[in-house]
Amino acid sequence: MKDTGAPPVVVVFGGRSEIGLEVATRLAPGAVVVLAARRCGDLDAQVAAVRAAGAAAVAVREFDADALDSHRSVVDSLIADFGPIDTAVLAFGILGDQARAEKDPAHAAAVLHTDFVAQVSLLTVLTTRMQDAGSGRVVVFSSIAGTRARRANYVYGSAKMGLDGFTAGLTDALHGTGVKVLLVRPGFVVGRMTAGMDPAPMSSTPQQVADAVVRALRKGRSTVWVPAPMAALAFAFRMTPRFIWRRLPR
Repeated sequence: MKDTGAPPVVVVFGGRSEIGLEVATRLAPGAVVVLAARRCGDLDAQVAAVRAAGAAAVAVREFDADALDSHRSVVDSLIADFGPIDTAVLAFGILGDQARAEKDPAHAAAVLHTDFVAQVSLLTVLTTRMQDAGSGRVVVFSSIAGTRARRANYVYGSAKMGLDGFTAGLTDALHGTGVKVLLVRPGFVVGRMTAGMDPAPMSSTPQQVADAVVRALRKGRSTVWVPAPMAALAFAFRMTPRFIWRRLPR
């Protein structure tokens, strides 16, 4: 990030996200933090948490990830109001219902739209604007599910596989521009999104994911697995014979 003397601007797209909020509180001290989400008038608790974490200022902004036509205007209005974005966190997404998606093409498309298409759209807008400014960081959340789509969650997994590949190519395209992308690959995260599901091995919490994200940002990393041993598990996933792979749960 460039040192302009002004407070850094941190924007969380998906301001209700547990992980996004945890990242925001860790980046909050001395920063201007914007929480962007649908029904942004209902973010009082999130705003209070970020303010208590030491933010110089906290604001909210209406943002609908699925409304692709609005992405450019939302980002441009944020820059006009607060200045260049130093760190953008893309914390929106849906898990979807795999059983429903196998029968309902509209639901399958909705999962792919939010978890891949909308991410690609916003990433393109953000990184273009950051290149104009000559600096900026973007945090993108993939998943262990993006390593190899499994029978039990292949709709969500395929969206994450697409996002993972797009982000890897985008990172290479941005090399030397001053804009950095951090791709986060967590395993099972215990939280609202996975409520009612049995935790998988090497599960983590939103707090643990946020801690790993902030450490990776400080080190200038381009990828981070959460927890770190998840990288070895992903390698094993890729090597697993298909007749075994198709029987694996979630």
